[in-house]
Amino acid sequence: MLILTGKQKRFIRSQANELPAIFSLGKNGISKKWIGEILDAFNSREIIKISIQANSAEEMDQFIDFIHANSQITVVQKIGRTIILYLPNKDDKYQNFSKEVDKLAK
Repeated sequence: MLILTGKQKRFIRSQANELPAIFSLGKNGISKKWIGEILDAFNSREIIKISIQANSAEEMDQFIDFIHANSQITVVQKIGRTIILYLPNKDDKYQNFSKEVDKLAK
């Protein structure tokens, strides 16, 4: 998990604003397999938005704690029933945001 500055978080939130939620957490809850699917999605992107359904078996804080315990993903924001996740991509082809995020750290 990265420690991000306020500027970096604001930049990521602004970029995630128009992104659709590509994952949804429902009544089946979270598992390591589900985290694996999120990590697979990070192979071609750096920001992911997740919506948590009202019938979810997990609370928001439990979900965030599970992500931190089982991955290097950074939770940038939780608002309502939506979470924004960030993980810098190692492949230059998909480093759309991490280069700018790194510049903002200086």
